[in-house]
Amino acid sequence: MTKTKKSRRDFLKAAGVTGGVAAVAAVALSSKSVKAAVPESGKSAGYRETEHVKKYYELARF
Repeated sequence: MTKTKKSRRDFLKAAGVTGGVAAVAAVALSSKSVKAAVPESGKSAGYRETEHVKKYYELARF
């Protein structure tokens, strides 16, 4: 068995290429489309100023 000495630079190049290929493959193979979560009534819940939000504003001096 012959061992070839690889440099750190060669390793990092290979790791970068492998990571890029894996990312492209993951995107290409994902067939599900992602949709935003919307309540069934069709209206969004919107912003609600609850007690903890009011307390944050008070402490942050908004």
